[in-house]
Amino acid sequence: MLKKLNSQNFKPFGHIIHHPYKDTHDKDKNLFHIVLEEQNPVGWRIAYLIVRDKSINRLEQHPGTFESFEPVYGKFLLYVANEKNQKDISCFYLDKPVILYKGIWHGVVTLDAEAEIKITENANVECNYWDLGFLLDQTPGSRE
Repeated sequence: MLKKLNSQNFKPFGHIIHHPYKDTHDKDKNLFHIVLEEQNPVGWRIAYLIVRDKSINRLEQHPGTFESFEPVYGKFLLYVANEKNQKDISCFYLDKPVILYKGIWHGVVTLDAEAEIKITENANVECNYWDLGFLLDQTPGSRE
């Protein structure tokens, strides 16, 4: 089932990248807000992903890094799960930038011919894969 991407619905998986006090401060001044800060010094990288998959049969997980997904162009669905349990997979229409917590299972599919995402994560990324045994696609909740 497709879920609306808002702070409350996405809280189990990570943060939406935004400024929470945008409407409560002086409208004539710049506003700066740290969305997430890694306490241990680590290197990081910025990546650019062109998504052409309209379906996926596995999710991936990075236990040692937060990961941002920042839509640049096109329409996406973001599949996420806290645990390796098929019943716990949630789907969000990715229409704003988010940060996934460390260890969240995730995957993206495009609703267009292709779509583009900016990704920020630690420089060294451990990647685990979960083969689902079915397809996640453009129709949330469907299983082929």
